[in-house]
Amino acid sequence: MSTSLNYKSFSKEQQTMDNLEKQLICPICLEMFTKPVVILPCQHNLCRKCASDIFQASNPYLPTRGGTTVASGGRFRCPSCRHEVVLDRHGVYGLQRNLLVENIIDIYKQESTRPERKCDQPMCEEHEDEKINIYCLNCEMPTCSLCKVFGAHKDCQVAPLTNIYQRQKSELSDGIAVLVGSNDRVQEIVTQLEETCKVVEECCRRQKEQLCEKFDYLYSDSCCSAGGFWSRLTQQRARLL
Repeated sequence: MSTSLNYKSFSKEQQTMDNLEKQLICPICLEMFTKPVVILPCQHNLCRKCASDIFQASNPYLPTRGGTTVASGGRFRCPSCRHEVVLDRHGVYGLQRNLLVENIIDIYKQESTRPERKCDQPMCEEHEDEKINIYCLNCEMPTCSLCKVFGAHKDCQVAPLTNIYQRQKSELSDGIAVLVGSNDRVQEIVTQLEETCKVVEECCRRQKEQLCEKFDYLYSDSCCSAGGFWSRLTQQRARLL
């Protein structure tokens, strides 16, 4: 028996709300933005609390009061595009609030609290009056209660659809957190390599200066020596440099 979702039952309005919700998710806490929402110079948005947490993690030696950094200035990288954000003396509180996003959040919450209409619920094709409310673990697909009792899934193991949704959402969030953590680690390694390159270049510069000083010393010490010796010495210096 067919138990596929009847997607025609979803209204265009509900699809629009679902798409809007995806745009209102903070990339740090993976939840809907918590006001106040701040906009970074790169035009990405964060909850102010999440921005403060990133700032403190990137500047662990700055003094804090009550868990909030009180020192002025600092920098951190945007979690979305890795653009470096430089803060002024006001710190995170100096970032501009995105009032447009905050207003959209208010409107979204008002719309989402309205009673859901029956036509907005996914319905079972085989049992038109039954909602899709359980998940078949054997067939790995959503179904309705009547399909479990009398239909094709009567011998299968099932679980509440909301439980499966929350579990898969949690697994996805954990996976995203691992990717974000790995990305941060890669950025740390890149920064370390850049610092190492600077150290190597500085060492080369110092070695070159010391070598020039030694040749200059040999020159001054051998002014009275034969011209041929000095000629060979200058030739060796030219080759080394």
